[in-house]
Amino acid sequence: MFRNLTPVAKNLLIANIGLFFVTAYFAPILKAYAALYYLGTPQFMPFQIFTYMFMHADFWHLFGNMFGLFIFGPLLEQFLGSKRFLILWMVAGIGAGILYSGYNAIQVGIINNKVASYTENPNPSDFAKYIKDYRPYFDDKHLDFRDVYRENPEDSQLQDTSAKIVTSLGATLVNNIKRSSMIGASGALFGILVAFAMLFPNTELFLLFLPVPIKAKYFVSVYILYSLYAEFIRAGYDNIAHMAHVFGAVVGFVLIYIWKKDRANFY
Repeated sequence: MFRNLTPVAKNLLIANIGLFFVTAYFAPILKAYAALYYLGTPQFMPFQIFTYMFMHADFWHLFGNMFGLFIFGPLLEQFLGSKRFLILWMVAGIGAGILYSGYNAIQVGIINNKVASYTENPNPSDFAKYIKDYRPYFDDKHLDFRDVYRENPEDSQLQDTSAKIVTSLGATLVNNIKRSSMIGASGALFGILVAFAMLFPNTELFLLFLPVPIKAKYFVSVYILYSLYAEFIRAGYDNIAHMAHVFGAVVGFVLIYIWKKDRANFY
């Protein structure tokens, strides 16, 4: 099985696994420097757009990404050639990091605009919508306050309190985004998955959790849709950068679309 590994796929596996053990047992501080931080913060360094994809949070995070590389990488490398395969992996990973950083910046802008808009005109209807949009961050006392506010929309004290709640949560959300960091090769892996689905769309995959085979094009499409779904119904404990997966898939799609124009037949 391991003798079928192609050069780039093998070296990427060695690099990721080796760096995981280095950061886990010998130099854990390296992970903090190599992770990708929010643009404009003191922790951000340009090289992190490259290094973040070689860091992993724990064994299962590493295993999931490397298992995908191990399964899909060699066949893709044989088909595309080592040079293009490496370009695909690196560009999908770097592209996912850049696009996700931009996505976070947009999210910060949206949150700040919502807070500014609400504090200019506090009212029960917009407050209720705010709670609905960020439901995981509110508890029963906020829901009780919402109901009281609805019954007394002209109460200036309730208006001021609602504005403080909205401002406080907005600041927390923005700080969480700016203080967060991203690690992992998932963006690069999603570029590989999309490439496989585009080049071998009808190849049947046998998955451990499904009793029947599923074609690559359906499996990858569902996986991407799930990532979008998970991003927009995000639970409070979910710290996965789902949109980075999607962005890696987008970059992979664009690259294969460009390369694919030179070929007529795919399997």
